[in-house]
Amino acid sequence: MGNSSSNIRIIKNTLFLYFRTLFAITVGLYTSRVILQVLGVEDFGIYNVVGGIVMMFSFLNSGMVASSQRFISYELGKNNISHLRKVFSMSVSIHLILALLIFLLAETVGLWFLNFHMNIVPERMVAANWVYQCSVLAFMLTVISVPYNACIVAHEHMKAFAYIEILNTTLKLFIVLFLPLFPFDKLISYSVLLFIVALIIRLIYGFYCNKNFQECHYCLSKDRGLFLDMFSFAGWSFIGNLSFSVKDQGVNILINLFSGVVMNAARGIAYQVSSVVSGFMINLQMAMNPQITKYYAMGEINTMLRLVFCGSKYSFFLLMIIAVPLYIRAPYVLELWLKNVPDYTTIFLRLVLIMLLIDSMANPLVTAMQATGRIRNFQLIISLVMFANLPISYVLLKIGFEAYVVMYVAIVTSFIGLLVRLFLLRALILFSVWDYIKQVFLRNAIVCIVAGTISLLFSFYIVDDFGGLLLTCIISVLSSFITIYSLGLRTKERIYFKNYIKEKMKYK
Repeated sequence: MGNSSSNIRIIKNTLFLYFRTLFAITVGLYTSRVILQVLGVEDFGIYNVVGGIVMMFSFLNSGMVASSQRFISYELGKNNISHLRKVFSMSVSIHLILALLIFLLAETVGLWFLNFHMNIVPERMVAANWVYQCSVLAFMLTVISVPYNACIVAHEHMKAFAYIEILNTTLKLFIVLFLPLFPFDKLISYSVLLFIVALIIRLIYGFYCNKNFQECHYCLSKDRGLFLDMFSFAGWSFIGNLSFSVKDQGVNILINLFSGVVMNAARGIAYQVSSVVSGFMINLQMAMNPQITKYYAMGEINTMLRLVFCGSKYSFFLLMIIAVPLYIRAPYVLELWLKNVPDYTTIFLRLVLIMLLIDSMANPLVTAMQATGRIRNFQLIISLVMFANLPISYVLLKIGFEAYVVMYVAIVTSFIGLLVRLFLLRALILFSVWDYIKQVFLRNAIVCIVAGTISLLFSFYIVDDFGGLLLTCIISVLSSFITIYSLGLRTKERIYFKNYIKEKMKYK
């Protein structure tokens, strides 16, 4: 699992991020329920699908997110401060250009598609355009913030990252609390206020980075070689992230065209819940990712691979502990949370959880490939796999399948994508694919099947009320921990955790 100092740093950073996530979960579950009630199902669906149009342009930014994080973490691993300053300044310049490009595309192609092709009732088109413009401006702020966020992650200042995001969540809570008091259109007011929050958070990130990191002082860099290196890396990432944008937001638009905004609301709620659940897994990966890149930069390939294997396995376990009871009690949880649950929300949520479990194993593999800098073949092949979601989903919807069929397509392509990533990484770094399958994939599958079956069998004899929900969660968590420890961990890992717990008990 890497050296002990790195393990301690990863654990501490993960705990900071968990604190942020727990707060975000508590607030997010409440605010989502209130927003659905205040806006109504149709306006909530409009907000999700219109925001999805803007997110279609995220592939332009996502490529540079990967590029900035990789190059900044790599230079920190090399301890090359002078070149790190150039990397940061070049990243800022490129993101300013990207923000302008996104603005031009959004105000031409995106605006045309919204007003002439979306399935939105005419009387809500004015509000939809307000949502769109606010979403465009907020997204531009997100683009400009990328180099600063990448520095915080690369320096592993997760405490600051957690506190700023807690402030972000708190401000959004205030919006929800006071939104019913606004005399204006609620959907428009909500969009404008979210943009103001995005602006405040952007300024705070900039101030923190300028104060704490010596490289975060912009000066125009004219290093043509660095520009080509970063943009080449980002260019291949653009292609890969375009396919993911098509997979998520393109399919969301298909659902709108075939089934309307109510079905968009059901899918939107399912993805909101899943984003909360996946936060636990993302926290661990966010804490691990800089270490993976730094180990590669230092030439410690075996240590990096151990971290990748552990990241794939533990990410899956963390997600599974939450996903299993939520999958079993999804109807009751949604009803308890929302009261009025849009049709098909339960099946969307359950299928999204399955897809997340598969994707949780793939993300550390992606970080390892990005660390090498050689991502052309990876992005081209993965793009083809992910892009297949759109035509396959279109055909199935066209011949009359229900809207949730798109999630079955997404699950299959996610599984294929996991296998493809594994073999593509093997082509870049020498390791045993069979070792990964044995140590990670098969162990994860066995643990999930056993823990899930035990929890499901017990749930048949438990009343479907709040007490039953708590009892299901307790049984599920206990069965998950026991199964993970006995079947999911190798002997060395069990010894490591035993010793870790004994040391903590001594201090008490």
